[in-house]
Amino acid sequence: QVQLVESGGGLVQPGGSLRLSCGVSGSISSISTMGWYRQAPGKQREWVARILSGGTTNYADSVKGRFTISRDNAKNTLYLQMNSLKPEDTAAYYCYAIERVTPYRTYWGQGTQVTVSS
Repeated sequence: QVQLVESGGGLVQPGGSLRLSCGVSGSISSISTMGWYRQAPGKQREWVARILSGGTTNYADSVKGRFTISRDNAKNTLYLQMNSLKPEDTAAYYCYAIERVTPYRTYWGQGTQVTVSS
């Protein structure tokens, strides 16, 4: 079992920055890919970014060039650095982790709210 706990959300003005963290506990060695999704009120869940076990990163077009995903294996923590924030980035952000072996179970955090508003 793996447990994920997000933190770092809050209220920020347009153009500002936030860094989200996702603490990982449990069977950490069983995890390969980790990433972030977000969901705004009344909208479908949107994939934001992922980082593979080898360090390769991928981003949604909507955040490319503004967001950076990283992981610190020594601290068992996943990060999402968000710069140049826009009102449309307002959403609940969820981290996820995928097992490296079958059944490739996906674990989810409880979410952290990000609000971009003046």
